[in-house]
Amino acid sequence: MSHSIRLWLVVLCLFLAHFIMHVGLGLGPVVPDMLTIALLLAAREIGIGWASGLGLAFGLLEDSLSVLAFGASSVAMTMTGALGATTRNLFVGDSLSFQLSYFILGKWARELLHWVMAGEALRLPFLEQVMLNGLLGGVYAAAIATPLIVLMGWRRREVR
Repeated sequence: MSHSIRLWLVVLCLFLAHFIMHVGLGLGPVVPDMLTIALLLAAREIGIGWASGLGLAFGLLEDSLSVLAFGASSVAMTMTGALGATTRNLFVGDSLSFQLSYFILGKWARELLHWVMAGEALRLPFLEQVMLNGLLGGVYAAAIATPLIVLMGWRRREVR
């Protein structure tokens, strides 16, 4: 099976798992943000336009479940996809330390962008939502995504 087919199957599985666990089972914050993990995985492999479009689609689907902050996830996921795709041109090689920091900072950036876009009445305090939930969510996302990347053999060779 080719690399791109495996990538899209994993993205689809993460997408389905996100909505099954968050919405279907009602687990909410107990499970990691699989949409952001799927977006960040795909963003490293596809261009900035496609990553932004995928982020917009994911954000719109997530926003469809939010009555009060419609649009905040769309903007946050679109920008996260664009930033994730940009790292492909800025960083060569995928060391373990890069993978960990990529997912931690990617999830943190998504939380920061969502916090900025959400209305003041809907925001949690900055320290709680962005610093605590964002960083812990990033560690949680990295703990899920990094072993997945290693198991699937998607790490690029290091440049020496």
